[in-house]
Amino acid sequence: MEINVLTGIVLDACIKIHTEIGPGCFEKVYEETLYYELFKRNIRAERQLLMPICYEELLINDAYRVDLLVEKKLIIEIKSIERLAPVHFKQVMTYLRLLKLKNGLLLNFNVEWMKDGFHRVFNNEGY
Repeated sequence: MEINVLTGIVLDACIKIHTEIGPGCFEKVYEETLYYELFKRNIRAERQLLMPICYEELLINDAYRVDLLVEKKLIIEIKSIERLAPVHFKQVMTYLRLLKLKNGLLLNFNVEWMKDGFHRVFNNEGY
């Protein structure tokens, strides 16, 4: 599936969830409902994907935890906070680099209008 089509499906599902539930819930609620919505739309997703990192000779098997990996090509990081900080965008970029992917979404559900909570993150390191 083309990435823009996939992203559109994800964003449509987010708008539906935000309209039904609204802002103010824990991130886990939005993660589970988004996973459910994607499943209903026959979109494959993995939740809470553990990722390792190597530092010199040390391997840390569960150094990172990705909220959702959709169709093995789109990282989704879910927040439900007052305001996103630059570190949140860097977090998604780190996940993209580690998984050698290009496309990510940083979603903040704690907004009045979901359209204000969508943020695309791109990794242009030649993958």
